[in-house]
Amino acid sequence: MSAEPILECVPNFSEGVSPDIVREIVAAMRLEGVRLLDYSRDPDHNRSVVTIAGPPAAVVEAAILAAGKAANRIDLTRQTGVHPRIGAADVIPFVPVSGMTLAEAAVLARQAGLQIWRRFGVPVYFYGAAAARPDRVQLEEVRRGQFEGLREAALKDSARRPDVGGPELHATAGASAVGARSFLIAYNIYLAAGADISHARAIAREVRASSGGMQGVKALGLLANGRAQVSMNITDFKLTPMPQVFANLELVAREHGTSIAEGELIGLIPEAAYQPDAAWVRVIPNFDADEKILERKLKRPLAWPEA
Repeated sequence: MSAEPILECVPNFSEGVSPDIVREIVAAMRLEGVRLLDYSRDPDHNRSVVTIAGPPAAVVEAAILAAGKAANRIDLTRQTGVHPRIGAADVIPFVPVSGMTLAEAAVLARQAGLQIWRRFGVPVYFYGAAAARPDRVQLEEVRRGQFEGLREAALKDSARRPDVGGPELHATAGASAVGARSFLIAYNIYLAAGADISHARAIAREVRASSGGMQGVKALGLLANGRAQVSMNITDFKLTPMPQVFANLELVAREHGTSIAEGELIGLIPEAAYQPDAAWVRVIPNFDADEKILERKLKRPLAWPEA
C-alpha cells in the first residue's frame, strides 16, 4: 500500500512586527494531520514565513484558514516594510513533497484560491504552475506595483484584475497570490560593512535570471536590519546548484568592491540541496541541519503555538 501523499505550503504574511498577530495566524493552521515545520518573523521586512506539511486536503484547509485570519488581523493601509507585497496573506504556494505531482498541487491551489475569495472576500491571483494566464506565471509580474499600485490598476486595467473575485481588492487585506511550484530556496546574503543599498542592487541585477544572470535565480537588493542585503529565491536548485550561486555571488561582490559577510536561510531546504561543508552553508550563523532540512523536520515538527 502506498504512503499517503504529502503536500507542503509556505505562506508569506505581511506582518513581522507583532509576535501576537503572527502567533494567531500560525495557530489558525492547527488541524489534524498538519505538521508545523518552521516559521520566522522578520520585523525589518515586516514579513513572516510559515512552512506546514501533511495530507493535501488538511494542508489546503489550513492555508485557507490562515488567509482568513491574516485578512482579519493585518491592515495593509497601515503596513510598511521593505519587502514587496500585495496582500495580508501575500503569497500562498503549494509544493508537492511526495506521492503527488505539481499538476495535482496546482489543482489544489485553484481550489484554495476560490475558497479564500468565497469565505473572506479576498480576491486571488494564480501564479506558478497554477497560473490561469501566461503573463502571471512569474510572481513578480503579479506583484508589480505592490498593494498601492495594484489597488488602482485592477480598477482601471482589465489585464490587472484578479483571477478570482474583484475587480477591487479587499480594502485592508489586498489580494493573495496563490500558486503551485517546486521546491524553492529562499537565501539572503548580507554584504560586508561599508556596502550600501546601491551595492546590493547592482549585485542583484547581475545575478538574477531576468537580467541575464543565473537561471532560476530571482534577486532584489534591499536594506535590511540597517545592512545591505541581496535577497534571493532559487527556484531550481538542480538547474543552478547552491554552490554555483554562492561562487557567483562572491565573484560579483568582489567586482563591486565588497564581500559577503553572512548568509541567511528563510524556511527549509530539501535534503537534496544540502552539502554540509559548502561555503554557502558555512556563512549562515548557527546553522542547524536538523532544524532547516524539510525531510528531517517532517519527523520532528514544531509544537503549535497557542492562539
